[in-house]
Amino acid sequence: MSNPDFSTQYDQTLMAIENIVEAAIEESDIELDYETVNDILTLTCANGSSIIITRQSATSQLWLAAKSGGFHFDFVDGQWLCDSDQESLGSKLQSICLTQGAVNINFKEAGIL
Repeated sequence: MSNPDFSTQYDQTLMAIENIVEAAIEESDIELDYETVNDILTLTCANGSSIIITRQSATSQLWLAAKSGGFHFDFVDGQWLCDSDQESLGSKLQSICLTQGAVNINFKEAGIL
């Protein structure tokens, strides 16, 4: 994937995640904060733990860091897939938010996730 294409997909993904989190906060009053600074999205759970999503341009990957570990995602056939287990970003992120922050958000709704 070319660098401009990767950047576009990454930016769209961050925006989709932010929109999903914002909608969940408004609809369900969940306890999850989010902030994007320098292309790094940080989700902060009520217990103070963080879930961090970063861009890795050199490898054209999206990286997700959580208490359960670090995960690397490649953009394949229109979605982000974990390079170790082929789980989608939406599924992995939903699972991590639930186990780490006791927050249930359906990230699978966004097609690129």
